[in-house]
Amino acid sequence: MQTESPPTEKRYEKPEGERRGIVIVNTGDGKGKSTAAFGLALRAHGRGKAVKIYQFMKVPTARFGEHRAFEWLAERQFGTRPGRSQGGPAPSGGSDPHSGGAWGHSLIEGLGDGFSWKSKDLEHSAQLARDGWEKARATILGGEHFLVVLDEITYPLIYGWLPLDGVVQTLRERPSHVHVCLTGRRCPSEIIELADTVTEMTLVKHAFHAGVPAQRGIED
Repeated sequence: MQTESPPTEKRYEKPEGERRGIVIVNTGDGKGKSTAAFGLALRAHGRGKAVKIYQFMKVPTARFGEHRAFEWLAERQFGTRPGRSQGGPAPSGGSDPHSGGAWGHSLIEGLGDGFSWKSKDLEHSAQLARDGWEKARATILGGEHFLVVLDEITYPLIYGWLPLDGVVQTLRERPSHVHVCLTGRRCPSEIIELADTVTEMTLVKHAFHAGVPAQRGIED
């Protein structure tokens, strides 16, 4: 590896534009798309911002590491489990939890029924995606949340389960302060074109290809 000297002068000027909600896309074949989105949600949550994560390919009863972590955070914040009546003040930028607003529900929600190859009824899977999108769309347009994560939404788009035009229109018409992060492989070019920040995770190596199975705390 060739080393280099650290920069001693700032290499960029601070942008002077107005701060606003942005559309973020994490795509590509490499690992880390959802993980990066969860980290972003954690950062926003830590700043007292109202966050909602919708997982289009996870079942509502999923108990992966991210669900346990956000549940634990909600318990620490409100002294009870998410989805129930919660006491305590709402964080800055969030709604009063007793009102059923942004902080009155679970921070993360599975909308689907798992991997498509495990589905017993693909039309039912498609309907779950459509019903889930209506929830996510209402949350985005409602404007109560600082950040809405649409995890693995590219797959129901690729499968034709969701109308691409409707998703694009919602992103364009959302309140100006709402940030949206979309994840998944093969993100449609129409979404990439309107997005503000796009990161493509490139697959260089993956332990799975070396025969290492998925592990708790790494893949789930």
